[in-house]
Amino acid sequence: MIVCFDIGGSAIKGAITHSPERIFPLPRRATPLTDFGRFVEAMESVLDEAGGLPERVAISITGVIDPETRRIKCANIPCIDGRELVAELEAALHLPVVIANDADCFALAEAGVGAGRGHRIVFGAILGVGGGLVIDGRLINADGGFAGEWGHGPAVAAAAGHPPIAIPAFPCGCGQSRCVDTVGGARGLERLHETVHGKALSSHDIIEGWQNGNAEAARTIDVFVDLVSSPLALVINITGATIVPVGGGLSNAEALLAEIDRAVRARILRRFDRPLVVRGECRVEPGLIGAALLGFGGRSA
Repeated sequence: MIVCFDIGGSAIKGAITHSPERIFPLPRRATPLTDFGRFVEAMESVLDEAGGLPERVAISITGVIDPETRRIKCANIPCIDGRELVAELEAALHLPVVIANDADCFALAEAGVGAGRGHRIVFGAILGVGGGLVIDGRLINADGGFAGEWGHGPAVAAAAGHPPIAIPAFPCGCGQSRCVDTVGGARGLERLHETVHGKALSSHDIIEGWQNGNAEAARTIDVFVDLVSSPLALVINITGATIVPVGGGLSNAEALLAEIDRAVRARILRRFDRPLVVRGECRVEPGLIGAALLGFGGRSA
């Protein structure tokens, strides 16, 4: 038995698993943000619910572990930021612990039991935010690291759309500007709409307006797809991924994913006559599925 966790800034989700295909969720807890002792206690309370001694604890978490220092960088949960989290949790819980970033766990889940099944190279993408790379069933970041973080770095074009319009160098929380993270998610779509049209509108309303033929919404989507597709195409050229399962809120907009897929396939070296950028199939708790796979050896197959 493995107890797996999916830990974010709002909630600690736990589950019991004997295989990645059979996951039994446990009651969730609120994530203690500023008290590490309470953070550990919340995890212990989930372990108590498991009803037996697990072989190990496997965790999908917001944040990245540096593979050299073993310290985690996690802005969302200040009480764990900068800690050697694996070692400290193993000492506190008296169990072996494995940890991976939540986007990496999403990629591992999709490669193992989702849209990436049967593909040798899978890049799992959270639109505009992050991603994970799985090759030959193995998570590249199994020991920590920043591979797959396509949302950061000055990669956003200074002009986009047809015809092109100027795109401001929006500052990113990582300290850089022109990151995909500033324009590529739901909030980024809203930021672009306000920049282009001077109007605040929710991402849901922008997408709905586009699908209903609204010209302003269509212009925003055109700019958004242009900005996001080029960096994603570069990721595919570099990694050789043959499938890109997408997660996150915007992955629910299948018509938008189809537009991104069309634009990406037009910009890569290899030609595909099938969809490449697709909606992730692990719609329920992909973090827990990925953590379970991580716990069973960090491989999807």
